[in-house]
Amino acid sequence: MRKVYVIHENDAWVEPLRAQFAKLGTPYEEWFLDRGVLDLTTAPPEGVFYNRMSASSHTRDHRYAAEYTAAVQEWLARHKRPVVNGRRALQLEVSKVAQYEALAQFGIRTPDTVAVIGRENIARAADRLGFPLILKHNRAGKGLGVQLILSRDGLDQHLAEPENAPVDGIWLVQRYIAAPEPFITRVEFVGGRFLYAVRVDTSQGFELCPADQCQIAEGAACPAVAPSEKFLIVDGFVSPLIQSYEAFLAANDVGIAGIEFIVDRQGTAYTYDVNTNTNYNPDAEARAGRSGMGAIARYLTDLLRATDPCAQVATGRVVAA
Repeated sequence: MRKVYVIHENDAWVEPLRAQFAKLGTPYEEWFLDRGVLDLTTAPPEGVFYNRMSASSHTRDHRYAAEYTAAVQEWLARHKRPVVNGRRALQLEVSKVAQYEALAQFGIRTPDTVAVIGRENIARAADRLGFPLILKHNRAGKGLGVQLILSRDGLDQHLAEPENAPVDGIWLVQRYIAAPEPFITRVEFVGGRFLYAVRVDTSQGFELCPADQCQIAEGAACPAVAPSEKFLIVDGFVSPLIQSYEAFLAANDVGIAGIEFIVDRQGTAYTYDVNTNTNYNPDAEARAGRSGMGAIARYLTDLLRATDPCAQVATGRVVAA
């Protein structure tokens, strides 16, 4: 029987999707890609594959999960299996440099950024951009390694501390975007189409740190967990960015994503993060009567039906590995 195959490395993030598949009766199987054996002499099963590999997988002791997924993606591509968020999506997930260069091709503005290999080169890059600035990891997730650096003295102090090296060896030195109000906007897409937008209050920071304001140079950290009211789904959200984002996603074979931007005091929007492994705030969705995971489950179920018009997806029938 054809199934939806969910590629991931974090059970907690998949639980809401399991519940939505159960409601639809969608047959599915999870591939937990941490370590294992990939037999290239065999063919993958028939079905629809959904890649949820995260840039932060290495922070959960799954150091090579993304690389393992990349190998599986090549195997699936060779056998022409349909994949939601395929090879290119994974490349974007694990590299903000790749994100920014791809966004630029669609005229989407990103903060001025200098990529640095070698910690000894950070100060020189900072002098080129000026202060305040943001220091972050190229491959991160969860706001990993993000620092707001206010001055050259603050940078020197930060660089004197023990090294917290990015997993791929690439730091990003980025111009700080000052917003007139403490919030950012995250725009969600399913099937490459706009789903909804979320306004996220950043006045006290929060776990995922979308505004890149999680830690200042002196080391003060954001609260570990944000109150649910910090997330507000915006009713009737309209922005010229939506059309540009949809074109960007289509060109890069990304079906499901959350894209984050911040607006400065002059009203200019800067896009700074593309999440091809997106999650949703359940309290905000409950207040708005929306379900991102429900939309994903329906999208994947429709794709499964499209690959086999004779397939029957019966209510309550779930196949899970």
